[in-house]
Amino acid sequence: MNAPERPPTPARAGRPTRAQAEARHAELLEAALDHFLEKGFELATVEAIAASVNMTKRTVYARYPEKVALFRAAVAQAIARLAVSEARMRAAVADDLEQTLVNIARLRVDPLTTPAGLKLQRIIQTESYRFPDVFTLSYEHGALPVIRFLGALLAAETAAGRLAIAEPDLAANVFISMVVSGPIRILTAGLAVSPEEVDHRIRFAVRLFLDGARAR
Repeated sequence: MNAPERPPTPARAGRPTRAQAEARHAELLEAALDHFLEKGFELATVEAIAASVNMTKRTVYARYPEKVALFRAAVAQAIARLAVSEARMRAAVADDLEQTLVNIARLRVDPLTTPAGLKLQRIIQTESYRFPDVFTLSYEHGALPVIRFLGALLAAETAAGRLAIAEPDLAANVFISMVVSGPIRILTAGLAVSPEEVDHRIRFAVRLFLDGARAR
């Protein structure tokens, strides 16, 4: 008499691929950012964050021994995702200087007006007094590359005689503040601003800036 056949042994779940592990890590940091925004740093817990993505707290603590390390990593990921590449900045340069400035302004404004961008701005506003380094990180990886690119552009326009700007880097910093700060303050406060109004504010600020910067 033949022995009964054994049921097949279930296949062991293999180790996740590197891409899968990176995707899970990104999911963890995204959930952490949401949790920190909703609860605030003090009330947020690693346990709740881990549970929200079906991880054990041991898994999270193995990578982030302290809650502050998880917070900084979550903010850093959000900043990196919104950063503007040099290729995109170069692609923003048009034949017309006014349109170039509009394009560069939109490189900063558009990402910050998305749900992810507004989430990041709210986190920075509420927690930067506790973690000033996250404000610095946001500036260095978000605004500063655009300011440096714009400063070089303004310097070149001044050298060509089309603009008269004594301090191009400072002018670039002021310009970005003009076009970004207003709409972002309104939106992070929860007030509605239509895309048409944002575009109008940007174009108005560009014309105002050029009126004061053109060579005479």
